[in-house]
Amino acid sequence: MQKISEIEELIKLISKLPGLGPRSAKRIVLKMINNREELIRPMAKNLAEVYKNISRCKTCGSLKSNIIGCNNCENMKQKYSKICVVENIADQWSIETSSVYQGYFHILGGTISSNNMNKDELLINALVERVKNENIEEVILATSATIEGQTTAFYIQDSLKDTKVKISKLAQGLPVGGEIENLDDGTLIYAFKNRNSF
Repeated sequence: MQKISEIEELIKLISKLPGLGPRSAKRIVLKMINNREELIRPMAKNLAEVYKNISRCKTCGSLKSNIIGCNNCENMKQKYSKICVVENIADQWSIETSSVYQGYFHILGGTISSNNMNKDELLINALVERVKNENIEEVILATSATIEGQTTAFYIQDSLKDTKVKISKLAQGLPVGGEIENLDDGTLIYAFKNRNSF
């Protein structure tokens, strides 16, 4: 392959995206180069606009437009009494798509000890302020079942202890359609400990 520094750098950057490695990145870059007018020009313009106009909301952690504000915070006109705390925006989008939850969201942006994130970057203090100021009755912790996710959930629970808000955690255990032989020990233990009457 011909060594062109701009292409090499683009391949490196694209291969950092989730689910993509160097081979996939090379295919993407070649597709883009072969379709410069349809892909590269509009993508470069759009990326510049996103870089300039989109940032993270300091109140709820969602992405917001610097021009029109935060849609997630605008949703506060609905007067919900609960906040679902998630690690990232992809988690929020998954929950919204399922239509299983109606309420506010608070996006942490990671977990304690993930990518050297400190507690201030996770907007936990902002969550405590929201609970105090918005008449929140329940905080639903929807963090992952990883050690980092559980550590973060316990830290949030401790941070909210003076607010008297109800704190709940998403149930975990056997997935719908899952086969017992394919489950790890931790999932089986949790499923047995938290079993329901039938």
